[in-house]
Amino acid sequence: MASTHHNGIKTWTPIIVLAFALCLHSAQGNNINIISCENLNKDSCAFAVSSSGKRCVLEKKIRRSDGEEAYACRTSDIEADRLKDWIESDECIQSCGLDRHSLGISSDSLLESSFTHKLCSPSCYSTCPNILDLYFNLAAAEGVYLPKLCEVQGANARRGMTEIKSSGMVAPGPESAAQGVEALSLSMPPSMPPM
Repeated sequence: MASTHHNGIKTWTPIIVLAFALCLHSAQGNNINIISCENLNKDSCAFAVSSSGKRCVLEKKIRRSDGEEAYACRTSDIEADRLKDWIESDECIQSCGLDRHSLGISSDSLLESSFTHKLCSPSCYSTCPNILDLYFNLAAAEGVYLPKLCEVQGANARRGMTEIKSSGMVAPGPESAAQGVEALSLSMPPSMPPM
């Protein structure tokens, strides 16, 4: 009887050890994926999303003591939509025409036709959801619907943005509503960025 009990333990011991090892590995793996913007370096900060879902932003400061440039990664107030723990791939940075060392977050690049051309290209638009989410929201903050901008961007993105803004695809801001100007009704409901 004692030998049967002893053989049962021998059979279960490797299974228990394997299960424990898998649980330990899984718990360690979860800690590895936690991203805090303040812990990222200059080469991984721009276009990253923290574990809290906030976008990371690269800042440059000049030290008073020696005039040296110092870079720091900070957490912005801008939230990513449905994304967390994300460091953008080099492939997306290149496909979308971005710079890994971009400082801050701005919609200014949407006015550059060469940038808009790359952003709207299939290699970026269809395969880089983080970049698309960021620029969809930046365009929306400027009153522009990114899919429409990509549709008209062929010849001139700056003209395309102007045409979209003046076509009624944009609702007026709070200042014009306060001045008694009637708000435009959008012909289509707001939508989520394409994924």
